Amino acid sequence: MSLISTLARLEAVESGRAQPLATVRHRHVAERPLVLVPLTTAGEAGAPLGALVGTDREEPRLLVVPQPRDRDLRFAFLADLAEAVLPYVEDFADDVEAAERSETDPETGKKVKVEVELCADAPQLVVPGRAGVEYVRLLGRSMRFRRTAEQDPETPFPAPPRVPLLGRWLTHYGERARVPGSSLLLAATDLLNRHWATGQSSLEDQHLGALLAWIDPPEGASGAEAALRAELGRDRDGQLLCPPAGPATDPAFDNRLLAPAVERYDRARHALASAEDGEAADERLGDLHRAEREIRRLVLTQLRPTWHAVWRALDLVRALPPGPRVADRWTRDRWSFTGHRDRVRAGEPPQPRRDDAVTAANKLAARESAQTQLEAQEALDDPLVMAGRRLTGEAFVGEVVEVTMAWSESKRPAPRPLLTVRTDDLPHLAEGVKAYRSLEGKPQTAQFVRYEDDGSLVLRVLDRMGRGREPAEGSVPEKGDRLVWTLFEHDQRVGPKLPDPEETPWTHGGPPRADATESPDPVTPEDLL
Repeated sequence: MSLISTLARLEAVESGRAQPLATVRHRHVAERPLVLVPLTTAGEAGAPLGALVGTDREEPRLLVVPQPRDRDLRFAFLADLAEAVLPYVEDFADDVEAAERSETDPETGKKVKVEVELCADAPQLVVPGRAGVEYVRLLGRSMRFRRTAEQDPETPFPAPPRVPLLGRWLTHYGERARVPGSSLLLAATDLLNRHWATGQSSLEDQHLGALLAWIDPPEGASGAEAALRAELGRDRDGQLLCPPAGPATDPAFDNRLLAPAVERYDRARHALASAEDGEAADERLGDLHRAEREIRRLVLTQLRPTWHAVWRALDLVRALPPGPRVADRWTRDRWSFTGHRDRVRAGEPPQPRRDDAVTAANKLAARESAQTQLEAQEALDDPLVMAGRRLTGEAFVGEVVEVTMAWSESKRPAPRPLLTVRTDDLPHLAEGVKAYRSLEGKPQTAQFVRYEDDGSLVLRVLDRMGRGREPAEGSVPEKGDRLVWTLFEHDQRVGPKLPDPEETPWTHGGPPRADATESPDPVTPEDLL
């Protein structure tokens, strides 16, 4: 935790209200995101109980599994979820624009520019918290290897037609959520925690209701009081006023309300199966429908508060102006979405359960690079974030008090002006250390030369001054300019190139086996009621 974050938390405790950690929005928020609020069954990892899903906050679609142990009902839930999610995803697949991408020419081995399609926008999925992100990934893993009757007529328990495709998309979104700065799959709690600091612990910040209570408390109440009520407040029936933000449910709800309702549903279903005549069957069918409606009503009472809380969180974040570099990161998300669209349309197999050594190393390197780049971009976009880097000595703000022109000693002298900068910050500088400033969106490099007797420092500008002997206009700071310099690079350097998967060394398992194709998930006892 940075010093700025610690100070903000202390101020939140003292004032009773969350304090801002940013002056701009550091994540992309779509105009029409798809919000998914899932619930799972206690004691069974990944067994769905229900969900609210949709792009209209006033008319969400309610999906419920009356008996989560029933495989057919779970498949029906997944089929309904696919019908709710896939049309939204596919709406973005055909709206494309021309873009250029660097590719390696197979004949020359050189990088060449090629024109390709890039989706003009990408679908965004929003869940209440980090547990929801993990649940999306788990759902994708459980569905993408399922076989439909069309794919395999002999499969013992065929999945509905669109379920495997939904599994592939959810897996992609779950993997993309692990890339720092990505906005394809967002958790509302992470969105809020990035932009505000509360007076509670990081673990408590994962409760969406408590988090919102700190950021926007009711009139006349402090954030701490409102958060305590959101976490522990119960009605006269002993049910939470603000149910958990999914996918877990409250034990009091499970034991007092849900379990008896599911038991009534089971009795009604068994009674219908044992009906001996049509009149008795009609009566018992009515009992079954009433029992199912009661379960749907109970599940809705748990989902609706969280549904509204997610939209409220989006409204709060949307009120912040977007950071200048947010659009660049969203463009990378669009490339990711376009690439997966192309793989699906090309008929490629689902993502493997485990990546090979080269793919795993590439993913890790890409995530490390994205994390470093994200930290640099957020600091450049936001003075409040930059203040934290200044406190740690990684950046400084200074006024140029003198500019002395100088040139390199070479056959073709190039400008190397010396800047005398006065600063009140305490950067970690040593001879030869490089500093960077943003010049028209690109980093300009300077090198620390020495400290002067009055405490000011001297920098030698090294690049972005044109090709002539005299520097280009505007490329050299002028006396009186107040500039921000960083000791961290603005753009992450590309790491060493890894071999192709077919050239994986034996120390890392060797090349992937051609016969090691993914097989369908085996039938387990949980598939049978």
